[in-house]
Amino acid sequence: MKVLILCTGNSCRSQMAHGFLKSFDSSLTVCSAGTEASGKLNAKAVKAMAEAGIDISQHTSDSVSKYLDEEWDYVITVCGGANEACPAFIGKVKHRLHIGFDDPSHAVGTDEFIWSEFIRVRDEIKAGFYKFYTEQIKPQL
Repeated sequence: MKVLILCTGNSCRSQMAHGFLKSFDSSLTVCSAGTEASGKLNAKAVKAMAEAGIDISQHTSDSVSKYLDEEWDYVITVCGGANEACPAFIGKVKHRLHIGFDDPSHAVGTDEFIWSEFIRVRDEIKAGFYKFYTEQIKPQL
């Protein structure tokens, strides 16, 4: 089973979703990418995932073009807000889904508030992708 998680920058939400999905089932092939990949991971996302017991520090921020020639069972977009455009994937895909989340890297305010947004979104991603895994992937395995 191959899953590609897609967003714009591939530095935060898609990386967290990638880490969680792989933690649910290590036999899955999970990749994440961005239409405008930043080339680096968001340090707060890495820290938030480490606090949840998942190390994503060795992930890479990749352009979606790296994966266009591959076939995917699922391509999932994770961009959230109304003013945020979700990328389209033009490769070979069996199922396209959207599971949207706010971008915690856009949070403004105190350090405590910004950190709380990373934790909130991390926990929402975990719940959303666990639901996806149990309802859609697990029955096919």
